[in-house]
Amino acid sequence: MFRRLRPDLSSLRWKIAALAAVTACLVVAAVGVLVHMWTVDDIRSRAEAQAFNRLYSAMDTYRRTGTLADGAELDPAELPLALRHPADGERHTADDGRVEGNVGPSVWAAQRVDGPGSRVLAVQVNMSPELYTLRQLDVTMAVASLLALAVAVPLAVYGAGLLARRLRRVSETAGRISAGDLDARTGPTKGRDEVAEIAATVDHMADTLGQLLRTERQFTADVAHELRTPVGGLLAAADLLPAGETEDLLRARVRDLRGLVEDLLEISRLDAGAEQPVPARVPLGAVVSEAAARTGLRTEVTVAGTEADRTLETDPRRLERIVSNLVVNAHRHGGPPVEVTVEGRTVVVRDHGSGFPEDVLLHGPRRFQTGAAERGTGHGLGLTIALGQARLLGAELHLENAPDGGAVATLRLPLRPSGSCGTGASA
Repeated sequence: MFRRLRPDLSSLRWKIAALAAVTACLVVAAVGVLVHMWTVDDIRSRAEAQAFNRLYSAMDTYRRTGTLADGAELDPAELPLALRHPADGERHTADDGRVEGNVGPSVWAAQRVDGPGSRVLAVQVNMSPELYTLRQLDVTMAVASLLALAVAVPLAVYGAGLLARRLRRVSETAGRISAGDLDARTGPTKGRDEVAEIAATVDHMADTLGQLLRTERQFTADVAHELRTPVGGLLAAADLLPAGETEDLLRARVRDLRGLVEDLLEISRLDAGAEQPVPARVPLGAVVSEAAARTGLRTEVTVAGTEADRTLETDPRRLERIVSNLVVNAHRHGGPPVEVTVEGRTVVVRDHGSGFPEDVLLHGPRRFQTGAAERGTGHGLGLTIALGQARLLGAELHLENAPDGGAVATLRLPLRPSGSCGTGASA
């Protein structure tokens, strides 16, 4: 009857999967950058060591034989500026940083041959093969990262799905509890994580609410039962009073008190599940018309369709109770005219007052609450009983406000009563 917002836990599932994928991408990117930088540094270090060794060998050959070894040059034109005029006779290295065509950057090693102003012997070590290997390593790491993501993302989705299913189970249980099913439980939960703690808390809350509600229902039933005898005595005593205004006023108040006690007893029976429908084949239009007439209030009843269309199997006493409560509520809290329409298996009761309060539309009728001061006075049990009896019949009772003003109560009856007890007036 009343809509309940349900969290979209599937979005949580994809958020967790997306977070896992982003985290994996960041880790892969960080590892890739670190590996790339370490490899570049290793390539440069090995190139410098190779250049040093080749220069040492070339210098030894030049000093012994005066000839240049393979790869060695004197004052080459491509020599980096930092190595053209070394300040001492030690070996020095530098990176030319050039990339021309297929020629990659090179590491140069140079050393002055003789004293100051003498020529410089230099060797060159090209790093293109090592850098090509580095590019292959980068591609391999990228492909491996994509493959790892392709495996990690489905696993993350699956793991998030398990978490979402557990949370959805807790959410559905909490929704059933809020709808009045205090026997709903999340069941045994595995693990000792936060979800298990939430599930245990929800179950404990349901146990506590159930105990409180059972205590309240028992108290209501006991009070109503104990009040029946003194109220009956008051009504009998009122009959002994001499006729007059005082006697009429007292009898009216005693009748109101007796009606309240009977309502409390009816609610307690609905709460306890002690009520069962007694189905019979009845003409819906006739039952509704008679129920409206018995209220003694001026009500316009419209019955549409043929008699055969309006015949159904239901409990006529409970149907009369529902219709009379809706009509009395419309007169007491709404405004004239009050109209009752019967069409098919649907009964609509409408008034032209201020409409139902938002609290009633949102949370449903509550006992001893009329919703708003402008709705008039009353103990708020009429709609509660109507809702409980409708559930007992397996019918739907929907409350709304008409666009042009006024409250509208729509009762949709099933083909046959459910035959099972509902949660009654716990709404």
